[in-house]
Amino acid sequence: MDKELIQKIQNRKHYYENIEALEKHLDKYFKSEDITVFHEMLSLDFHLDVYFIQPKDRDFNLLITAGMSLLEMQVPESIGNRENYAFAELMLILPKNIEFSKVYPSGDKHDWIIGMMKDMARFPHHQDTFLTEGHTLQAWNNIADPYDENTAFTGCILLPSATFDEDFMQLTVGGRTINIYSLFPLYQNELAYKIKHGYSKFFDLLAAGDVAEMFDNQRKQLV
Repeated sequence: MDKELIQKIQNRKHYYENIEALEKHLDKYFKSEDITVFHEMLSLDFHLDVYFIQPKDRDFNLLITAGMSLLEMQVPESIGNRENYAFAELMLILPKNIEFSKVYPSGDKHDWIIGMMKDMARFPHHQDTFLTEGHTLQAWNNIADPYDENTAFTGCILLPSATFDEDFMQLTVGGRTINIYSLFPLYQNELAYKIKHGYSKFFDLLAAGDVAEMFDNQRKQLV
């Protein structure tokens, strides 16, 4: 990682209270024994953990980043109510049969999923930009290259959640709004379609296909 980038990020204000608020927020919805934290052992830029939540009363598990909201994203002045988009975390809903090792990285075949979330969470802070609903990011410079040999997904998009309501997907601390966005992995042709036709047209595809929010590494392509 570039030393100048590391120094720039380390010199920015870190909102540690945002992470504390996120922890308390999750404690309201899930039992502590259902939550595992993949702690980042070495953080060159900023500390970014991932929560793995396995609620016994739900038919799904979740991954949620904890660290993206440590820093304020650079929202353009042209965005109305820009303060409402400055902080965010990412969520991915998983089927119960996807398991992870006790530490990350572990060499496990599902490591790439956590890596995808971390890459997305770091992107706005590395590129001095912001991410919100409808924004996409591809895995590599070549849109055809998948995240990993264990998947055909080459990118992802941020979506509103169809599973959780606004009370869960948004929290406030110290007058700051932290949005939680649902991460939805995309195939190459889906990513290309969204880039060409825009978020609204892509969302219409999701609605027409009645696509579940839950991650499915073998799901049918929309395009």
